[in-house]
Amino acid sequence: MSVLLTPHVYTSGDTLPATLMETNYFHSQQLFTLYAQTPRHKPYMVTLETPEGEVVAKLLAIVRYRSSWFPPYYYQHCRMLGEGVYAIDATATDNSTAKERTAQFGMMLKTLTAKLGPRMLYVEVSHLSQKMFGYKEFRNNRYFPVRWMSIHNSLHSRTPEERISERMKQRIDAAYQRGVVTDEVQSDADFQEFIKLLRHHNWLKPKRYIPADEFFIKLWKQTDNARLFLTRYKGHVVGCSAVVYSQRQAYLWYAAYRRKSYVFVHPDVLTIWHAIKDCHRRGYEHIFFMDVGLPFRKNSFREFILRFGGKPVSTYRWFRCSIKWANSLLSWVYRE
Repeated sequence: MSVLLTPHVYTSGDTLPATLMETNYFHSQQLFTLYAQTPRHKPYMVTLETPEGEVVAKLLAIVRYRSSWFPPYYYQHCRMLGEGVYAIDATATDNSTAKERTAQFGMMLKTLTAKLGPRMLYVEVSHLSQKMFGYKEFRNNRYFPVRWMSIHNSLHSRTPEERISERMKQRIDAAYQRGVVTDEVQSDADFQEFIKLLRHHNWLKPKRYIPADEFFIKLWKQTDNARLFLTRYKGHVVGCSAVVYSQRQAYLWYAAYRRKSYVFVHPDVLTIWHAIKDCHRRGYEHIFFMDVGLPFRKNSFREFILRFGGKPVSTYRWFRCSIKWANSLLSWVYRE
């Protein structure tokens, strides 16, 4: 006999149930608390619970508030990274288990969508474990898919050096010989250099939304699931990156570099390369690149990341716009 499950939505850390599963950092109470303390962000933790209060599934969604005086705008949008966490064994392959997980996901998605309401300009769901996961559930809730490309590097079967070209090796070695070094952020002065470069690099890239400084301070000081790095050349900061860890996997979440100012030492290459090497040294299985750009046929950043020997995987990102006619139009534009 199936157990009756009830969906709940929590927006305050004080009311979160004590039985939350903490296996996935992107759907953890720790990340919920971090976003709750970050300006212009509001976390939503959706759970499915038994009558006894046991949590059998959970999904973390983050609402961002974006505004500007010039050009003038204000809107809210919601982002989810992955499909959540389930008490059901995620490695099980039988059809009944897979159907139960997708049915539970559908319940949480429907609850969250209703909770967000019409004030949310759009909702975006990315980094699903499988391309077709929840396809029916998304469609039933009026989400539409956009073909995307994700990239990850395997770190367990071959060394990073074995995956790059001889020309790339020579470029990396030459930059190190010129004095380029990468270290973890250790001090407040280091952090100020990190955040200055990150914001300068991304201020003309509206898709790459950068949270307030408080987010990165807490990511640096209050969690063991992340590291911040700085790349320097002769005392000048030329690159930075933020890497997050979860379930023996590493994720390059943010990166920035002064590629044009210091082109001869290739700060973009050295910044990414150090993140890959550090994750390999620490024994992680893969490193995932969280955002390799918009899904255009030709994408220079995506081609750059692929030079490190990564594997491109076709996937979907799901979107839902609260403006009905716009959602219908976009659903037609991105129809299968």
